[in-house]
Amino acid sequence: MQRAKIHLVWLKRDLRLDDHRSIFEACSNGPTVVLYVFEPQLWAMPEMDRSHFDFIVESLQELSRRLCKIGGRLAVRVGELPEVFIDLTRTADIAGLYSHEETGNGFTYDRDKRVSKWARGMGIRWMEFSQNGVVRRLKSRNGWAELWLSKMNASIVPIPTRMMIPNDFDWGRMPAGNELGLAKTTKTNLQQGGEFKANETLDSFLAIRGLNYRKGMSSPVTAVENCSRLSPYLAWGCISIKSVHQRLAARQQEIRKAPTGLFDPRWLGALHSFSSRLAWHCHFIQKLEDEPEIEFQNISRSYDGLRENDFNQERFEAWKSGRTGYPMIDACMRALQENSWINFRMRAMLMSFASNHLWLHWRATAIHLAKHFLDFEPGIHFSQCQMQSGTTGINTIRIYSPAKQLIDHDATGLFVRKYIPELAQVPEKYLPEPHLMPMNIQSQCGCILGRDYPLPVVDHRKAYKAAKEKIFAIRQTTAAIDESNRVFLKHGSRKKRDPLPKPKRASAFRQLTLFDDIDGPR
Repeated sequence: MQRAKIHLVWLKRDLRLDDHRSIFEACSNGPTVVLYVFEPQLWAMPEMDRSHFDFIVESLQELSRRLCKIGGRLAVRVGELPEVFIDLTRTADIAGLYSHEETGNGFTYDRDKRVSKWARGMGIRWMEFSQNGVVRRLKSRNGWAELWLSKMNASIVPIPTRMMIPNDFDWGRMPAGNELGLAKTTKTNLQQGGEFKANETLDSFLAIRGLNYRKGMSSPVTAVENCSRLSPYLAWGCISIKSVHQRLAARQQEIRKAPTGLFDPRWLGALHSFSSRLAWHCHFIQKLEDEPEIEFQNISRSYDGLRENDFNQERFEAWKSGRTGYPMIDACMRALQENSWINFRMRAMLMSFASNHLWLHWRATAIHLAKHFLDFEPGIHFSQCQMQSGTTGINTIRIYSPAKQLIDHDATGLFVRKYIPELAQVPEKYLPEPHLMPMNIQSQCGCILGRDYPLPVVDHRKAYKAAKEKIFAIRQTTAAIDESNRVFLKHGSRKKRDPLPKPKRASAFRQLTLFDDIDGPR
């Protein structure tokens, strides 16, 4: 029997058909197999969750239906790589391997190196295509914004009109979650995967929901509707960031050219804010692309040893379960466990609280949050976790007051009471700090502190003061200043080809509670 010659498309975080260069290029060259591999070792990692699996499966099922419409099929395998590819070569000749570039976690980084070595040894050309604004082997951050914009303005890759597939190919089947050791999720309010939902979400944001983006993004009450909610679709590639950028630009142009009074004047400001966050999205992924080690070690090595030896498991467990005694922290953690999404300001608060109030090392808390973020994007996630922990050396230290965040962003307690029912009858006056309630009020509202709801695991003022002193003791040293300049040269954001600024003394430590969604579209 004659062996089939196939052009193999390896899907990773690009679960779509629109603007998919790997599929387009493969289809242009001959019989094509579009393959997704469920890697058991990856799914055994602590940052992976059944909610991620279900979202991917939903996305793949839709992609499979779309491929069938152009004559194609989706192939599925369970196994490690490159072993799965080796197995394919027993019955087919791989004429070319196609994929998009992935800036993933350490596991995927090491796996890609193994695949590259195997492909070279087999004489198989592996063609990796860029699908966002991240630049491989970037020599300097100077001018990066120009590179990003040129990538965003490039033509959208068309959908192939026809896909040829090999005869007598084993297309495999979609595994059940329990086959990968993933128990059924208890989360009840998850976004659904797939291109249709991605485009539907973008359409509703650009047409209706985005009007109050600037004002509504900060509160967990309003952010659910007013944030774009595109982050999981971008993280798993159900829509390309280039497509989002271009449709956003078209919407902005439509509003600018419209007769006065046709559109609410708030639209342009809202869409401008969202546009800037698209660039920030790739800006953070670029950091991990340039320095994969930041998944595991401090961006600024001056902070090595700061928290490594002081990990308190009891505090960690209280934080994970939403029982720290700080209602805004606990409500956010419980909401996250139910929805796998929370708005960025609350994410920043959760991470800062864990690192500064509880003095927990960012690595353990980052992994826990990754598991519960449906939109877990390693490049954004690990950089942001370090940013909120004060270990980047180039960002302002941020320590939030949980009580103030509640007052500012959930003044009536609507969000907190929803996720912490034991506080349902607590008067609004005491909701930010229930531990200040007199005993008679506790009895009246049926919430005895230490019994029905925990007392604060730490004292805010003491914890803030201690964290400030420890971090600033390092931040003001000459070695830390030198290190911060090294970090800026490698990772700092600069829109123009500016030279590296002269070394400066560390800026005065200041508390900052007003913080916007700058890590990408949420």
